[in-house]
Amino acid sequence: MTGSARPFPRFLSLALLCAGLFGLGGCRTPSTPSVPVGPAQPARPLGSAVSPPQASALPVMLGIDVLEERGFSAVAGKRIGLLTHPAGVNRRGESTVDVLARAPGVRLVALFAPEHGIRGDLKAGAQVSDTTDPKTRLPVYAFYGDNLARAKERLVGLDALVIDLQDIGVRSYTFNVAMRYALEACFERGVEVIILDRPNPLGGLKVDGPLLDREWFSGVGAFRIPYVHGLTMAELALFAVQEPGALPNISEAARNRGRLTIVPMRGWRREMRWTETGLTFVPTSPNVRDFPAVIGYAMIGLGCESSGFTHGIGAEYPFRGLSFKGVTAEKLAADLTALRVPGVAFRPVALSEGRNQKTGVYVELTDWAAWNPTELSFALMRLACTYDRANPFAKLTTDEARHFNIHVGSTAWWTALKRDGARVNLEAFLADWKTQTVAYQQQVKKYWLYQ
Repeated sequence: MTGSARPFPRFLSLALLCAGLFGLGGCRTPSTPSVPVGPAQPARPLGSAVSPPQASALPVMLGIDVLEERGFSAVAGKRIGLLTHPAGVNRRGESTVDVLARAPGVRLVALFAPEHGIRGDLKAGAQVSDTTDPKTRLPVYAFYGDNLARAKERLVGLDALVIDLQDIGVRSYTFNVAMRYALEACFERGVEVIILDRPNPLGGLKVDGPLLDREWFSGVGAFRIPYVHGLTMAELALFAVQEPGALPNISEAARNRGRLTIVPMRGWRREMRWTETGLTFVPTSPNVRDFPAVIGYAMIGLGCESSGFTHGIGAEYPFRGLSFKGVTAEKLAADLTALRVPGVAFRPVALSEGRNQKTGVYVELTDWAAWNPTELSFALMRLACTYDRANPFAKLTTDEARHFNIHVGSTAWWTALKRDGARVNLEAFLADWKTQTVAYQQQVKKYWLYQ
C-alpha cells in the first residue's frame, strides 16, 4: 500500500477487519462471495454524454459490510453512538442504524445527525434539532450548526462514536467538516472514533481547485485541501490526525491521546467512479440526488456563489443546469462554448412548470480525462463580470463576501476578482492551483488506504 513505510502512530488503531489490508490485500476481491445488488442508478435523460463505465459484477464492500462480516468485533461490548444519515447504508441498501441496532453484542445508545438531518429531508443550512428516531426509539442529537456544542456533551458516557457518512469528495460538502469536529470532540473526551469507510464518488485521482486558506476555515470548510480533494472519509481522517495543525481546536496532548479505528472498504480502487462500484446511489442531500449531481456540485457549485448564475432549471437538474437572469439559453450556451473549457459541452433546455416555462443550459461532461472539475466555476465568475459590468463581486456586503470566501477559499483569487472583474487573469490562477494540487497529491499519498 502506498505510504506504508510510515508507521501509524500509537493512537491510531487501524482495525484489521480486512485481513492483509496493508501491504497485501486491501483492494482484492473478498474471499467470501458478495451479495449482488442491482446496477448503479442510470443517469437522467440529460445525463453525461460520456458512456458510463460498467459497474462491477459484485458491489464494493463498504466499511459497514466489512464490520458485519467480521462479527462487529470493533464495536462489540461498547456503548456506541452513530453519526450518519440516509446514505449511510450497506451494499444491500439497509441503513447502518438498523444494522447496528440489531447486531449481537452491540450497544447502540445514541444517534447523531449532520446537516440535512438524520432522514436527509432538511434544506442546506437549515437548523437541525434533537429528536427521537421513530424506528429504534433512540435519541437523535443534532451534530450541526447551533446545536454542535451541546451535541459534544452527549458524547459523555460513550465508549466510541461510529461515523458512517457518504461524502462526495468536495471540500465544502459539510459531512467531512462534521467528521473533523467529531474527531476533536471525541479526542478531548477520551471517546474512540470508528470510521466506516465509503467510496469517494469522484474517485481518488481527481484533485482540483484552490486550497482553503486558513482564514476561511468554517462549517463549510475545515481542512487545508483543494476543493476536489481525492480522498475517502477514512483517508481524510488519517490526514486530520497525522498532519500537523489539521485538528486546530484541540491540544497536541489530546490529539496524541485520541483513538481512531478505521474499518476500510474491500474492492474499491482509486480510479473507480461511483458507477463502477456496483452500488446504488442514495441521495446525500435534497439537491444531490444522483451521481450526475455529484459531478455538477464539483463543477458549477462555486460558480453559482454570488455571481448571478443559478444552478438548476427550475426545480430540475440541480447542479447540472445553469441560467443567468436576462440571458437567453441560446446566448448562454454560445458564450459558455466560447470559453473552451475542456471536457464539457452545453445544451439549451426548456422545461414547463405549470404555466411557466423555465429555460437554461444543461452542462454535459464529455471527456472525463480532460475534465478539470472546478475550472468551469471560475470561468463562470469571470463571465458574470461581463454580464454585470458593475462587477457583482465588488458589490458584495461584508457578510456576502465572507460567504463567498468560505466556499471558494482563496484570498488571492477574491482580491483579484473583486479588483479586475472580467479582466481577471484566470489562466494564471489555474496554473498556480495545478502546481499546488500536484504537490498536495504527493503529500497525501502516505494516507492512501487503496491503490
